[in-house]
Amino acid sequence: VVADVRAFNFNPINPKNIMWIPKNERDEKRGVDSPIPTQVVSNEEFIPRPQTEDQRKWEIVMGEMAEEKSKALGMDRRDFMRSSMGMATAFLAANQVYGNYWQVDEKETLEKAAGEEKWPKGDYFIFDVQTHFTNNVPLGMRAMTNSIVKGLGAKLDNKVESYSFNNFVKEIFFDSDTTMAVISGIPGKEFQRGRDGKELEGPKRGGGILPSWLMSQSKKQLNDISGSKRVLCQGNCAPNHYWDQKNKKPNFQELFEQMEREVKQYGIDSWKWYCHMDPGRSGSGFRMDDEKMAYPFYEKSKKLGLKVFSCHKGFASQSRKLGHFTHPGDVEKAAKDHPDLSFVVYHSALKHGPGEAGFRDPKFFDPKTGDFIWHNELMKIKQRNPKMNNVYCEIGTSFGLLAVLHPLMAQHLIGKNVKYYGADHVIWGTDCLWWGSPQWVIEAFKRFQIDDELCEKFGYKKLTKDDKAKIFGLNAAKVYGVDLKKKPKQFPKDTLSKLKTAYLDEGGQRENAAHGWVRAEA
Repeated sequence: VVADVRAFNFNPINPKNIMWIPKNERDEKRGVDSPIPTQVVSNEEFIPRPQTEDQRKWEIVMGEMAEEKSKALGMDRRDFMRSSMGMATAFLAANQVYGNYWQVDEKETLEKAAGEEKWPKGDYFIFDVQTHFTNNVPLGMRAMTNSIVKGLGAKLDNKVESYSFNNFVKEIFFDSDTTMAVISGIPGKEFQRGRDGKELEGPKRGGGILPSWLMSQSKKQLNDISGSKRVLCQGNCAPNHYWDQKNKKPNFQELFEQMEREVKQYGIDSWKWYCHMDPGRSGSGFRMDDEKMAYPFYEKSKKLGLKVFSCHKGFASQSRKLGHFTHPGDVEKAAKDHPDLSFVVYHSALKHGPGEAGFRDPKFFDPKTGDFIWHNELMKIKQRNPKMNNVYCEIGTSFGLLAVLHPLMAQHLIGKNVKYYGADHVIWGTDCLWWGSPQWVIEAFKRFQIDDELCEKFGYKKLTKDDKAKIFGLNAAKVYGVDLKKKPKQFPKDTLSKLKTAYLDEGGQRENAAHGWVRAEA
């Protein structure tokens, strides 16, 4: 991932040299204003696929509905689409195209109170374990005019990295129902010392577009502003980041030094591993069950008191040679050998699939069984080990991607996760900001249910409100040791809640802008 890649509208990992463009720019050019992305948005971990015919129809139907309803209400169309009525309209339009998959009433599209009554705010504790912003890459900055957002704190100046962080706060906390979030890592190696041998600090350590030091700094900054613990952070350090080139093995002295820094100084709450990335130039990725590379890391982490490992599995188009390291096959032995550690499998190991629009290639998705490639291997691990209770399925991007591709596929994903791992082992994540504000994904899951036919045919279960509460946040709280008897009571009174209220009172609005990538020709 290149920090300034947006300047080129071209991504070097794309073998066909297909032009990419941020989704919000594409929408502006085509006059589209939708609270839900009307095509799959890439988080830079897979090549954007074309918009499907159904997605085009959905976009058109939604636009027609919005025009009609906003006029009937005497509202500006833009303001309407940023309201709860506009959100309901997007789901109603989706039902007209795909079938009656989302729980939405016509009344919600015309009466704000109807939606508020059916979907009350604060119904769920929402803990998003996969959120991102970037270092030196502005996201959605054209809209950053609200004084509350600009004035989050004296330390937040006009630098692009600060504005990018402001946008993160705005879209994650002000524009959505998210209660807590984990700032999730993007792989990068920090430099430990300068040429003079002195230990480096802060930006001098480098580390890519979202390094561990920046996640830690941002966590402290926002929690200090809030007066409560709203944000946790991850550490990027992994077994192949500090490499002994001569002996072709990890440089454990440097590796353990970095681990101690990230745990003791940065105060990270989890590791974030990308087994297919190689910032240490080892020449390869690594497996989670590698006893010579990964296991010493586990033991050192246990001694440091950190027992949560968040592991990217699935999407891997950006790594042509090492993508096979994102296969979940190495989770099984690692989890069995280390029952005192928690392994959160990001994206539920969903492999993005072919470049064609509809995900119809049977090698990637089998409609007869509802199986997705690689995801089904993660399911088999639990089937072979029914008593294994330290592996969790995270659904960032995977749920959102399938929800906008075809809601039926999303039912298979969630249905299988819950069937095999249980509702208490599915973790909420969104991969936003790539998808814009996570509010649309939150709304989608609130309105989500598994069809009776699929329950009968595949052995899935209907999701209860308790199931959704676990997935939305209770499970992540348990993994991260968040005391739910105290925390939720603090949040309505903290400074972040007061800032959000002031932001909304000042007329702050969700921007309906997805910052991830789509094909330029779409």
